[in-house]
Amino acid sequence: MGEFVRLEVEDGIATIRLDRPKMNALNRQVQEEIRACALEATANDDVKAVIVYGGEKVFAAGADIKEMEAMSYQDMVSRSHELQACFTAVADIPKPTVAAITGYALGGGMELSMCCDIRICADNAKVGQPEILLGIIPGGGGTQRLARLVGPSKAKDINFTGRFVDAEEALRIGMVDKVVPAEQVYEAAKEWAGQFRNSATLALRAVKAAVDGGLNGDLATGLKLESHLFASLFASEDRAIGMRSFVANGPGKAEFTGR
Repeated sequence: MGEFVRLEVEDGIATIRLDRPKMNALNRQVQEEIRACALEATANDDVKAVIVYGGEKVFAAGADIKEMEAMSYQDMVSRSHELQACFTAVADIPKPTVAAITGYALGGGMELSMCCDIRICADNAKVGQPEILLGIIPGGGGTQRLARLVGPSKAKDINFTGRFVDAEEALRIGMVDKVVPAEQVYEAAKEWAGQFRNSATLALRAVKAAVDGGLNGDLATGLKLESHLFASLFASEDRAIGMRSFVANGPGKAEFTGR
């Protein structure tokens, strides 16, 4: 457990909880603590799904600009790789992940949320990539992941202008996947994550690997990846349990073991 980020596990659901008042600014220490929690959530077989949450008031309002202002080009050349490694550790969690967004998810905060599989957003939240207002561009995936979510034209508009996007527009263009009243954000994320407590763990992992891996290449390569992952699940105990249960009792009644 870090000073500003902790991993809380309850009933199969892990929460990566950011807690650096007032705005959960993502300084170097916070980034490293996020990475450590992501690796721990990945390694813990009791964890079936993961929530990333900044608390009731704010998800994360971006990088720690005071820390960044003092950095030189040479400093950032090495640091930028570590920044991306922090977010990649979250994106690489081989389990369903959901960002529970309250308040602001800006800059690095938005980049962190886009490392999750889905984003549930408060109706009064603001999201965006305002790095251009500092004379820079996103360095943690804000050009690449956003373009994959909303398309290149919308991603360029958001990055060109640095404007804050409200929850209604964010939902409409695909930056977030669900909007709920602010006081219901975390519970909505828990409800979504809770669906996977008793799911086929290896099949969930394969879905994520197929979708994410397929996006990195052309369709033919993605189909080969899918075919490989599909066949590999026939070596799993869950595949036998699932099919046997379906034949005997119909769909949705299997009790999986995660093996």
